[in-house]
Amino acid sequence: MTERFAIYFAPAATSNLWERAATWLGRDAADGDLFDGPVAGIDRARLLNLTQSANRYGFHATLKAPMALAEGTDEAELRAALTAFAARHRPIDLGKLKLASLQGFLALMVDGENEALQDFAAHVVEDFDPFRAPMTVKDRAARAGKGLSERQIELLDAYGYPYVFEEFRFHMTLTDRLSEADAAEVTAAANTWFAPVLEEPVMLDRLSLFHEYEAGKPFRRAGDFKLGGAS
Repeated sequence: MTERFAIYFAPAATSNLWERAATWLGRDAADGDLFDGPVAGIDRARLLNLTQSANRYGFHATLKAPMALAEGTDEAELRAALTAFAARHRPIDLGKLKLASLQGFLALMVDGENEALQDFAAHVVEDFDPFRAPMTVKDRAARAGKGLSERQIELLDAYGYPYVFEEFRFHMTLTDRLSEADAAEVTAAANTWFAPVLEEPVMLDRLSLFHEYEAGKPFRRAGDFKLGGAS
């Protein structure tokens, strides 16, 4: 498998939200720092075990899912397209995020409907699809075998990812899927840890390019592209 790129939203790497989330996950995807010590009373080793996938992908909200680049395209072209796209779109007010369980995964989510966000996410999916290499047979089989609906399989085949357009749910993942035995304690710890930032409204003010340089390696935050009008 070749390297992959993903187009995410991530808050500024100097923001309280990013710093809290990176500490929670145990890794800062922007500078590579690793964090030791307990968080909100949960032992670091245990928390790392409950956040393995979230740690590898880094703190983010998916807009264009990880993709190998299509033949005839390269990273420089992708960056140029991100710069141009960002200049055409203005920041979106996400309001205050809330902690919620999404199919057993603990995540930060928007509270209520946000039509501007849904529309923006759809534009990202469509505009950057020419950069996406086709799925391999193996990758398609792995995705399709996860209990997807007929519509989600249709989207998977068209865009390489089933959770786009009307299936899109903005979320910033904080854990892997939690067992019932872990969910209550981890949720309580997350509420304590993130309480200082959950009262702060969040602006989607940039696109962040994340890079997986080799299959299975941690994703690195490789660049930010400020939306037009963002300071």
